[in-house]
Amino acid sequence: MPESTPCGSWPSPISATEVAGAGGGPQWLGIVDGEAWWAEARPAEGGRLALVRAGEEMLPAPWNARNRVHEYGGRPWLVTGRSLYFTNWDDQRVYVRDLGTGNISPVTPEPGTRQGVRYGDLRPGPGGTVWAVREESTGPRRTDIRRDLVAFAEGEIRSLAASHHFLTAPQLSPDGTHAAWLGWNHPAMPWDETELCVAEVRADGTFGPHRVLAGGHGVSVCQLEWDSPASLLALLDPDGWWNLHRITLDGASTALAPAGAELGGALWKIGSRWFAPLGEGRYAVLDSGRLAVLDEHEGTVREVAPELAEWAPTIAAHDRGVFGIASGPGRESAVLRVDTTTGAVTELAAEPAPVSTAYLRSPEERMFTGPGGAQIPAYVYPPANPEHMAPDGELPPYLVHVHGGPTGRNFPVPDLEFAYFTSRGIGVVAVNYGGSTGYGRAYRDRLREQWGVVDVGDCVTVAQALVAEGIADPRRLAIRGGSAGGFTSAAAMTTCPVFGAGTIKFPILDLAGWTGDGGETHDFESRYLEGLIGPLPGTRARYEERSPLAHAGELTGPVLLLQGLDDQICPPEQADRFVKSLRGKGIPHAYLTFEGEQHGFRKAETIIAALEAELSFYGQVFGFDAPGVPRLDLQR
Repeated sequence: MPESTPCGSWPSPISATEVAGAGGGPQWLGIVDGEAWWAEARPAEGGRLALVRAGEEMLPAPWNARNRVHEYGGRPWLVTGRSLYFTNWDDQRVYVRDLGTGNISPVTPEPGTRQGVRYGDLRPGPGGTVWAVREESTGPRRTDIRRDLVAFAEGEIRSLAASHHFLTAPQLSPDGTHAAWLGWNHPAMPWDETELCVAEVRADGTFGPHRVLAGGHGVSVCQLEWDSPASLLALLDPDGWWNLHRITLDGASTALAPAGAELGGALWKIGSRWFAPLGEGRYAVLDSGRLAVLDEHEGTVREVAPELAEWAPTIAAHDRGVFGIASGPGRESAVLRVDTTTGAVTELAAEPAPVSTAYLRSPEERMFTGPGGAQIPAYVYPPANPEHMAPDGELPPYLVHVHGGPTGRNFPVPDLEFAYFTSRGIGVVAVNYGGSTGYGRAYRDRLREQWGVVDVGDCVTVAQALVAEGIADPRRLAIRGGSAGGFTSAAAMTTCPVFGAGTIKFPILDLAGWTGDGGETHDFESRYLEGLIGPLPGTRARYEERSPLAHAGELTGPVLLLQGLDDQICPPEQADRFVKSLRGKGIPHAYLTFEGEQHGFRKAETIIAALEAELSFYGQVFGFDAPGVPRLDLQR
C-alpha cells in the first residue's frame, strides 16, 4: 500500500546524479563498412563528445568531436578509407586519425584567434578529398561571420563555392560529375526557405557555376541525397508539409507519396538526416519523429516499430535495416537496428535504465483546445511513485515545460529529468505550442510575429485545463524552459497571474538586444526575430512591449535563473540585466551561473546543481520539504 506523503516530498530513487549520468547519450550516427558508429556525449568527462563503434572507443580523451558551426554544430566526423576525420572542440580544427596506427594529426591550420575558424558537416569528396562547411569570424561582433564550402586534400584547403550566407556541405553525385547542397540567406531561417543548389564538378575538383533546382520563395528543403547521376531525393514543403520528392537535374520535381505528414524537420544542425534510401523504391523516413517506410510504388507511408516514439534525425540504412537512435518505453535513448521487413528491433547500445518503468513512464498524449478552437498537443506526465501517494484532498504541483527553438517540439517519450520531479509527486506537462514542428507549416506559422503571445497563451490554456479537470493544484503551477523556452517562461511570469513560479534557463529576455544590431546573439539567429516578432525598424515598439526585461518589476511570482557563462547564443548579459533589475524589489529570486557551460548544460556537476536548485526552489515557493538537496538561497 503506497504511503500518504505530501506532494513534492516523496522519497525517490532518481537522484540528480543519475539524471546527469544519463544526460549525454548517442548522436550523429553513421554506417562504416556495415557497422554503426556514433558520437556519444559524456557529462562525467566535462561534456566531451566521444566517438564509438559498437561500444569501442574510437577517439580517446581528451579529444572532443564538437564544432561551433552555427553555434549548434554540424556533423562532426567522417570515415573515408582508413582515416577518421573529426572536428575538435578546443580549437575547432579538423584532425585525422589513422585507423591503422592510431596517430592523430591536424588537417586544418591553427586559426589566428581561438575557435575563429570552424568546420562542420564533413562529407566525402572525389579522390579521397573531404568536403565541409567553413565558418570564419571576420570581426569583433558575433555576427561578423562568412562561410564557404571547402575541400581538404593533401595538406591544402580549397574554397569551392559560397552561394549563400548559410550552407550545408556538398554531396557528390554517384558518377562524380556534380555536387549538390542547400543554401539560404538572412532573414530566412532554414525552415522558412532554403534552396537546393547543384554545380558541375570539374576535373580539377573545383565547382562550376551553381544552379537552383528547388526551394526558395517560401519553400524549405531540409535534406537531400543523390538518387542517381541524373536525379536527387529531397525533403521539401511546397504544399505545407515536408514530403519526399525526386528532383531531376532539369528541375522537374515529383512527390513520391504526397501526404499531410511531416517527414522532415527544422535544420538546426547541418548534416541531420530524416530519410535514408532502402532500395527498390522504398525509403526509411521519420514521420513526426516516428520511423516509417515510404513506398513510392504504392504511394504509402507505413509506421515501423510504433513503440519507439522518437527517432533522432540521424538515421542510416544498410542491408534491409535501418540504424538510428530512438526513445521508447522504459528508456530515454538507445542505438538500434530495425529490420524493415519483419519489424524486429535489435538493440546495439543503450545505457541501462537507472530505475524501473514504475518511475520512468511514457506520458499521456493529450490535445487541448485553445481560444478560437486552436488545437494544442501536449504530453502529461502525472506524479509516479509506487511507494507514495498524495494525501486525501491534496492536488499535486504541476510544471509546464516549454521546449526551446521556438521552432522545435517535445516528444511523447520517457524523460529522466521529468521523472526526477514526477517521482517526487510533482506533475509535468510538455506543451507543443503554436510554432512547434511536426504539425506542418500552418501550425508553425501560428507563431509568426506572435512570439510571446501564442506560446504563452497555449501554455496558459493547458495549465488552466489541468486545473479545471482537477488534476493540478491551481496555487502550485510553475513554468520552466531553456533558451526560447526560457523566454516564454519569463514572458508568462511577467504577463499573466497563472503561474506561481518560473525556472528560466539560458534565456532571451531583451528582444532588441537579441538581434544582429543589438549584438547579443550569434549570426545564425540574428534575424530570427523578424519572423517571430516583426521586421525592424517598423515593429520596434513590439520588441520593447514583449521583452520580459521591460516588465521585470511585474513578475507574478519568484523566479530561478540558470545561465552558462560561455553561452554565445543567449549570452549572460541579458540574464545579468534582468537579475540586476530585481534587486531591492522584494521579489524572491535566485541566479546561478556556470563557468565553462555554453548553450545548454553538458557537465555532470552543472546538471546536478541546476536540478537540485530547481527542486529546492519549488519546495520553498510551494511549501513542501525537499529532502536530500541543498537549500537554495533566494534573494529579494
